[in-house]
Amino acid sequence: QVQLVESGGGLVQAGGSLRLSCAASGRTFSSYRMAWFRQAPGKEREFVAGIYWSRTYYADSMKGRFTISRDNAKNMMYLQMNSLKPEDTAVYYCAAGLGTAWVAPPSYGYWGQGTQVTVSS
Repeated sequence: QVQLVESGGGLVQAGGSLRLSCAASGRTFSSYRMAWFRQAPGKEREFVAGIYWSRTYYADSMKGRFTISRDNAKNMMYLQMNSLKPEDTAVYYCAAGLGTAWVAPPSYGYWGQGTQVTVSS
């Protein structure tokens, strides 16, 4: 069982930066594939970035702007977001799972409650 809690969202101007954090419970945190997804109003949930041990994977539109990282000793995952754009506005979710497909929500069995990121133009 894994419980996830996101933090770090907020309002930022276009071009600014935010760092999201995901705190996880559970003794086997390091065993899980972790990811960030986001969902904007009226749109489907979208894969942002994933990490498994040292391997990382990004959605094309996030490459070069977002950086995912994790600290297994602290049961934490992070998403550093730079050069934010208004289209990055969404609720960002932390996810954990044992599936093998990076971008598919069903690969992740555990989800946080989400944190709102709003980017103003």
